[in-house]
This record gives sequence, structure tokens and C-alpha cells, in this order.
Amino acid sequence: MDPGGSHSQRPPAALQEGAVPALSCQEGTPCQPHTVDTTSQCHALPGSFLTVTFCFACRSLMPRTLDSQITVEKTPSYFVTKEAPRRIFNMSRDTKLIVVVRNPVTRAISDYTQTLSKKPDIPTFEGLSFRNRSLGLVDTSWNAIRIGMYAVHLESWLQYFPLSQIHFVSGEKLITDPAGEMGKVQDFLGIKRVITDKHFYFNKTKGFPCLKKSESSGLPRCLGKSKGRTHVQIDPEVIEQLRDFYRPYNIKFYETVGQDFRWE
Repeated sequence: MDPGGSHSQRPPAALQEGAVPALSCQEGTPCQPHTVDTTSQCHALPGSFLTVTFCFACRSLMPRTLDSQITVEKTPSYFVTKEAPRRIFNMSRDTKLIVVVRNPVTRAISDYTQTLSKKPDIPTFEGLSFRNRSLGLVDTSWNAIRIGMYAVHLESWLQYFPLSQIHFVSGEKLITDPAGEMGKVQDFLGIKRVITDKHFYFNKTKGFPCLKKSESSGLPRCLGKSKGRTHVQIDPEVIEQLRDFYRPYNIKFYETVGQDFRWE
């Protein structure tokens, strides 16, 4: 950044429920000339933390940017944190929000698989998912289940931000067509489509696309060791019950955002 340039605190684009790695301006990574990444994440802190303090603390962690730049900050927990919409609105009502979503059943299984790798003694996926499986009573207090109720969480955000300021990225298409999804993100941010097909290649071992760095910077950047694990095998009947549970939430979500993610 040119230290002699004109600096200002531009409204950030906050990434919810996951990262869009191609927007991170890290060393050697193909990066939008109009975006700058924050190395320090600013989290929506617990309810006892005063909003005004949050606003000043969050802004102080943002890098100073030029008028032609956009600050991008990501925290996966924002979308499901009750206090986050109000606090982000109070910080900057012009903030653009990017939400990465995926099939909630697959998301829950992935969540469980990652937790199991760290805590092998936790109960079974089925045991955590249901209060009473024979009656089909899903336990919505379990975080892995609750996060996937996207329509419920979205209601809180729409109290403060119009849909025109929220962009939803398909987690499935981000894997199968990363350039296409990133093109939509760049359009949403109002910046030139610089990140294209040439910046990605599919890693068969991981099962995810990797981000190519510049020709002079060596190896491409792929997801870390905690990503791309083989999911735990779940009883198909359990999966079907969870699909039935999520269906009305999914339909409401599709109708609200005007986009069918085809999770049925």
C-alpha cells in the first residue's frame, strides 16, 4: 500500500459461514487489486460486550484502505450469532455480506466428522441429532443441526440489511465451479472479474479445488489438513429423517433469497 495515498475506513465485506479464499490478498496469491484482506479477524463477541466497544474495537482491527479498495473480513460464526447483525449494522450499515451455504445435512455430518477427529469419545451422530428418533424429534439445540436452519438465522439479518446487500454462495458449486462462484462474488462487490478459471485446479486427493499462486511463488494453495476428510458413515434412514426435518427450512430459505440450491 502506498503510504502517501489517501486512506479511509471503507465499509468491509464480511464473509459468513466460511471463507472465499480467492479474495484473500496473501503473499503469492492471485488477488483483486481492489480488495484487501484482514489478518486479524473481528468476532461478534458475547452479549455482555457493549456494542459501542465492539464497533470501535472492530474498526481498529481493520486495515486502513484506499478509496478504491474493499476490506474483506471473515468469521464463520457471524451468521448464527444473534448479536452479530445489529453490531455489524451499527459499525457500518453499508457492509456487504457474503454467506457460503451448503446442504445442511452434509454440513452437519462434516461438522461431526471434524469434531470426532478431535474428540473420539463423543456420542454417535444419531445420538446427538435426535431427542427421540422413533418420534422423529430432532435436537435443534445441537449446534451442528442448528447452524443448518438457514432460514431462521437469515431472519435476524433481514431486520438490519436488505437482501441486495447479502450474497449467497453455493458451497457445492464453490467446489465444482469455483471460478463461476467467484465471478458472482466479484460482480456482487462491484469489482472487475480478475479471478477466473486459470486460478484454480482440482486436487483429486483433497476433493477440493486449489488456488494457483503467481508463477513465481511456488506451490498452489490448497485447503489445510483439517479439510477434505472422509465423512463418517451414517445410517441412510437417519439421513432421510434429517432431510425431512430440513425440507421446510430449505424451501423457506430458497423462497426468501430467490435461489434454489437443490438440496432436496
